[in-house]
Amino acid sequence: MQAAEPFDDVRDDAPNGTAPAEGMARPHVASIHRVTRPDPNHAQATPDSHHAHDPHEPLGPDDPLAPLPFNPYKGNRGVTRAWHALKNSLAGFRVAIREESAFRQELTLAAILLPCGVLVPVEPVARVLLLGSVLLVLIVELLNSSVEAAIDRISLERHELSRRAKDFGSAAVTVALCICVMTWALLVGPLAWHWIASLV
Repeated sequence: MQAAEPFDDVRDDAPNGTAPAEGMARPHVASIHRVTRPDPNHAQATPDSHHAHDPHEPLGPDDPLAPLPFNPYKGNRGVTRAWHALKNSLAGFRVAIREESAFRQELTLAAILLPCGVLVPVEPVARVLLLGSVLLVLIVELLNSSVEAAIDRISLERHELSRRAKDFGSAAVTVALCICVMTWALLVGPLAWHWIASLV
């Protein structure tokens, strides 16, 4: 009978651990497997560490490094993409004019102030500030309208977060209007005052 190695675990089905007699067949040998000593210097790998260091582990959908899903609307390139972007922009202007009363009011104000900003006798930098402050109001109003449309698309029920998001957009429009008024008051106000004083 071959002697077991020092780290071999031999298990028999003999009762009370007694070995069978010589010449008699063993009734059953369950298994022989090697028992290895654990290495104290080797840290056992946890599932998290294995997942973190395995370069072949696929990225989950919530992983920030995972590739974005295919978007069929992003397939256009070059001139085709610019043409579709222009059509979408014109469609956005049409919808804003038709559906948003605040945008119509601000667009009417811009139709008056933009020609005045071109004709008023100021420095080129001041002219850019005058025109840019008016356009800034239109830009912020369009963004505010897009936020409101996205919230209404998700749900029309009253919710605190929905109300807060719409209030943030309205506050942004108010800030843009204050910037416009302040810019025109500082740059055009003195000219208008001197013009009125000369008439009197």
